[in-house]
Amino acid sequence: MENSQQHLEALQDIRQMMKQSNKFLSLSGLSGIFAGLYALIGAYIGNELIHDFAEGRGYTYASVDSITDVRQAYNQVMIMCVLVCIGVLGMSILTALFFSGKKAKRNGYKLFDHTALRLLINMLIPLAAGGIFSLAMLYHGRSFVLLIGPAMLIFYGLALVNGSKYTLNDIRYLGCLQILLGVVSLFYLKYSIFFWAFGFGVLHIIYGAYMWFKYDRKY
Repeated sequence: MENSQQHLEALQDIRQMMKQSNKFLSLSGLSGIFAGLYALIGAYIGNELIHDFAEGRGYTYASVDSITDVRQAYNQVMIMCVLVCIGVLGMSILTALFFSGKKAKRNGYKLFDHTALRLLINMLIPLAAGGIFSLAMLYHGRSFVLLIGPAMLIFYGLALVNGSKYTLNDIRYLGCLQILLGVVSLFYLKYSIFFWAFGFGVLHIIYGAYMWFKYDRKY
């Protein structure tokens, strides 16, 4: 009886080691919650910038009637929106590293190993393609700007689905929801910033809370 128990524990240890070697298990639900909060703040700032531009308020060039000056005002707003997105991304990455590092240390894992590298590579490929695609639409002018939000959601969802095989399977469901939201928003471009806020903000908060209750709360 005692030998059977020891064999069972040994098998469980082996299974845990195999799981650890093939999956990145240090993702923290709290990082998802904070990423969602950053996205909501960024969406609010971006919406205010766009609204002020549309109303002709708050910008040096927006009160001038010439086409050249309106274009300059538009470029100014777009640059500020890009900076907001970079700020949201940067804060989200730093927060994820902080909470994931704490979780990895607590569980005795390495934060950066071969599995983390594979996860990063598989996510970076769709993210890089989506980033270049979005910048290209921004470069080609106002006719394509409203497509940037849906594109970001779709490519981000693809990155999550592509990387899910190297981490928790729950990531796949979040990725599918992001893709679905991006596809739907293609038909409601007027509200693309609200779809963006819901995808990167609300869904991240819901996902982060779910992950925290499922995996992190016991610690």
